[in-house]
Amino acid sequence: MDISIREQARKMKSKAPFMAAASIEERNKALKMIADALRNDSERIFRANNVDMGEAMNGSVPSAVLKRLKFDEGKLKASIDGIEQLIGLDDPIGRITLHRQLDEDLILTRLTCPIGVIGVIFEARPDAMIQIASLCIKSGNCAILKGGKETRQTNKEIFGIIHEAVVSAGLPEECLYQATSHSEIDELLDCYGDVDLIIPRGSNAFVRYIMDNTRIPVMGHADGICHIYVDKAADQDMAINIIKDAKIQYTAACNAVEILLIHREIAHEFLPKLYHSLDEAGVTLKGDFASRGIIPIEAVGEEGYIEYLSLTASVKVVDDVDAAIEHINRYGSHHTDSVITSDDAVAARFMQLVDSAGVYRNCSTRFSDGFRYGFGAEVGISTSKLHARGPVGLDGLMTYKYTLNGNGQIVGDYASGVKQFRFKDL
Repeated sequence: MDISIREQARKMKSKAPFMAAASIEERNKALKMIADALRNDSERIFRANNVDMGEAMNGSVPSAVLKRLKFDEGKLKASIDGIEQLIGLDDPIGRITLHRQLDEDLILTRLTCPIGVIGVIFEARPDAMIQIASLCIKSGNCAILKGGKETRQTNKEIFGIIHEAVVSAGLPEECLYQATSHSEIDELLDCYGDVDLIIPRGSNAFVRYIMDNTRIPVMGHADGICHIYVDKAADQDMAINIIKDAKIQYTAACNAVEILLIHREIAHEFLPKLYHSLDEAGVTLKGDFASRGIIPIEAVGEEGYIEYLSLTASVKVVDDVDAAIEHINRYGSHHTDSVITSDDAVAARFMQLVDSAGVYRNCSTRFSDGFRYGFGAEVGISTSKLHARGPVGLDGLMTYKYTLNGNGQIVGDYASGVKQFRFKDL
């Protein structure tokens, strides 16, 4: 019998402590069984994905969404590689981050523990279902998963395979639940007290809607407006190679570069080389007044400094690194930004003052990813400054609690002066 999201969340909340208490061997066993099942039942997933792709191509689905929607052998292998990397990571539960004597026989310990019940609403990416479910299992969290409607058939098959493997491994049946209808999103947002965290992945408007319509804490990012600043001391061939990777390697990703900032002293030399290289790769550039005086591109205003998610990028000529930093902090989304330079002082200033979750030197913004950070996978990218920032892996799905072991101590003795605290880190 179907039950409401509220009822399901309440059941998960009651089972969350048992999920958190599952041993690392049990959780890793579940992950191994998921990887094996995905590999063995891949044809089921591919057939379902073909159905989703056919419906999407017959509709008005943007090309960026189509790229995310496609699930093939390459994405399956990457997903399984991520699970196997997760298996090899240390147990995130029960790490001691503080061990302090308050007085003799009064010992305070701070231990990492799972957040509890997490609701994740994500875009049309079948591999996201695998990543998120795997991370929640490894971190001992229960999760309510809601994928994009464009991946309905693919997600149904993937979730079924994952859930069956998890239950067969001995973990609680209630540790994972798939929400399938759009109406369930609003139900999920109303589960304050039973759901501990919401992680939305999608457009800026969607994330804002989530934040404005729930009392549950929300962690996530909206836009991925990423920049690359090419300094006057840059290796120009390196810069072009990095820009091409950051723009072309996977245009639909939130860590693809969207804005190129070029130092004025090299603009006349560098921009024509950049223009021809990107033009050959099918990239369309839009630019400010200064850049349009050097290369034949159309104009862009402030409204053009956006997340394109396509083979389009904006160009702006800036006076120096400080102008680049000012532009990034004003127009960026605090996701990932990179500087290309051989000047250590410029690099240090850029990396200190750019207020983003990822700040790079001489490398592509596309490295902003949980798998590439060695996290195994990610549940999303966070641009907030509280709790977790950047690619959210296992550590971002943990919180902590304090345990205090005593031997009959009471606060009254310390308040009256009969006893004194004797703090000592152990």
